[in-house]
Amino acid sequence: MRTRRMRCSFLAGVLVGLAGLSIPGQAAGQAPGQPSAGGQAPGAAGPAPASSAASGPRTTWYFYTVRWGHQGEFLNLFQKNHYPLLKAQQELGRFVSIRTLAPTYHGDGRADWTFAVELVAREGVTGLPSEEELIRKLYPDQATFNREERRRFEILEAHWDVPLDTVDFETRAISER
Repeated sequence: MRTRRMRCSFLAGVLVGLAGLSIPGQAAGQAPGQPSAGGQAPGAAGPAPASSAASGPRTTWYFYTVRWGHQGEFLNLFQKNHYPLLKAQQELGRFVSIRTLAPTYHGDGRADWTFAVELVAREGVTGLPSEEELIRKLYPDQATFNREERRRFEILEAHWDVPLDTVDFETRAISER
């Protein structure tokens, strides 16, 4: 089962890379200093996306696979340390919306994720405090924050980010290929 999950996570990362989607160096669902589990190189060149609105909101799904038996601990750490950071960024105008999701039953769908976050970011927003500045403001006890964030990532089996492009079939031309 674990091998299947690892293979699915790897394949999801490969598919994202093949689709030409770029992953920001510090994704919103990622702890400071943590590499993206998708394995994509930031800014990697690839084919142009099917269609996207450059000036509109940008939707990204962040998937997590939590080690068996640690879902409650992960949710507690996420709710305590990462969700307030996301909400602060939403209040400042960086995000249009934040949704957090978990499958209803064990084994729903591909069963390779146990928690997901959907962030809809505004494109071109400038002049906001950096994530590091917000972390220092929200969490004055940096030692505890850093320890708990390390623990949140220790109990993960996988984490990957999927930036999405909208395909508008009302304006898209059908190609020969």
